[in-house]
Amino acid sequence: MSTVNRETPRPAAGRAGIKKELPAHFKDYRHVWVFIELERGQVHPVSFELLGEGRKLADKLGVELAGVVIGPPGEATRPAVADAFAYGADLVYIVEAPLLADYRNEPFTKAMTDLVVTHKPEILLLGATTLGRDLAGSVATTLLTGLTADCTELDVDTDGSLAATRPTFGGSLLCTIYTLNYRPQMATVRPRVMPMPQRTDRPAGRVIRHKLSVPEDEIVTKVLGFLPDSQSANANLAYADVVVAGGLGLGSAENLQLVKNLARAIGAEHGCSRPLVQKGWMSADRQIGQTGKTIRPKLYIAAGISGAIQHRVGVEGADLIVAINTDPNAPIFDFAHLGIVTDAIRFLPALTEAFTRRLSPHNRDKLAS
Repeated sequence: MSTVNRETPRPAAGRAGIKKELPAHFKDYRHVWVFIELERGQVHPVSFELLGEGRKLADKLGVELAGVVIGPPGEATRPAVADAFAYGADLVYIVEAPLLADYRNEPFTKAMTDLVVTHKPEILLLGATTLGRDLAGSVATTLLTGLTADCTELDVDTDGSLAATRPTFGGSLLCTIYTLNYRPQMATVRPRVMPMPQRTDRPAGRVIRHKLSVPEDEIVTKVLGFLPDSQSANANLAYADVVVAGGLGLGSAENLQLVKNLARAIGAEHGCSRPLVQKGWMSADRQIGQTGKTIRPKLYIAAGISGAIQHRVGVEGADLIVAINTDPNAPIFDFAHLGIVTDAIRFLPALTEAFTRRLSPHNRDKLAS
């Protein structure tokens, strides 16, 4: 594998001067695959985001885009197959077995590696979710290939090499990583880093079924029950249209209530920067940034957040970023669309009151008339 600092100009070869003939057997590896993450009967939206990005890569390479569905037989997998075609897949590989009803690393790894060995994709993409990270690491290890984790950008060079860009050195640099000597080329992408593609209902394409050749008694892990994480279920930051977040500039845990009040007034989700989680002021499922949630809201209001690169990579996909900070030189003003230099502790209550008056039922009726 080779690493290229994104801030260093690339020569024509595209890999910092590296020119290397790809092994002849690499020609046997074709097409772009996206793992369709199915858990508890639901497809994770990151799978659709990856299908949109995979479509671009497949078109550049002149190959097909395939979805990979792994799950129990019957009704559970049918919607996932239909969704894969609706979001751009040309074909779908499916592995169904009763022991795939719940995610367990061993049978899912076996199913995916068997598929890869049999059909030889050149690129395999997975979501950087809890499930996707666990599966991607074990699949890459089993196949003895490279894996670039938590990518923020994907592209392909003229020779078909996947250019996977991700933050490094604590988020202070972006590096583009290539897997030059192994196939398939694997990458994981965090939810909301890539835009959601348009869904288009269309007839199903080819479906290729593959049998799982592992019995239950050979699987060490057993599922005894399922306990939903009620705390995480309440936080829908990644897919919220409006998000309000607070940082250390708020001064105390009590002042986070100002963020929550504004979020409630405008029907938004609330979150925070990493230092607040480290201080115990807010739970980790509300953290926004490189080591938290990546968001792409229509509106993001950041109160008292300095805007270090680790936070920036988690919010720069927002349509409109409004920053409130007392420091006019805060890094967040470098990428915010609208900056307000003032004390967030005084400004947030006034903003909440203004929104409350503006959005009250009485005023909505007056505006409508």
